[in-house]
Amino acid sequence: MSRWIPTTYKTRNWSDYNLALKQRGSLSIWFDAEMAW
Repeated sequence: MSRWIPTTYKTRNWSDYNLALKQRGSLSIWFDAEMAW
């Protein structure tokens, strides 16, 4: 049985790619200072 190979894409138009990421929304990461590490 053959193994699955993930598809790779090469980004050629970086300005459009960056604009699309901005339009998707923001990703915020919150850190709680009281959390036990």
